[in-house]
Amino acid sequence: MSDIFDFGFTAVTEDELEVVTTEREAVSDTQDRLDKLFNAVTPLLNNLKKNPEKDYILWPNRLAKVEQFEDLLQSIYQGD
Repeated sequence: MSDIFDFGFTAVTEDELEVVTTEREAVSDTQDRLDKLFNAVTPLLNNLKKNPEKDYILWPNRLAKVEQFEDLLQSIYQGD
């Protein structure tokens, strides 16, 4: 028998696969959102760590600032 059975598939590069391109974009988007989340939370933690010898934190306009931060986190979470 001289015919070679090739199983019906063809080799392609990663760039030729739409699935790989879509997956790369999703990973990149997720990494960007994680970076934004980290960069949003880090200043809060740094400010909370300042002056640990003091018993109280002066936080004027706390409710407005917390709501603003919640909006930022929601925006990052939703990918806006």
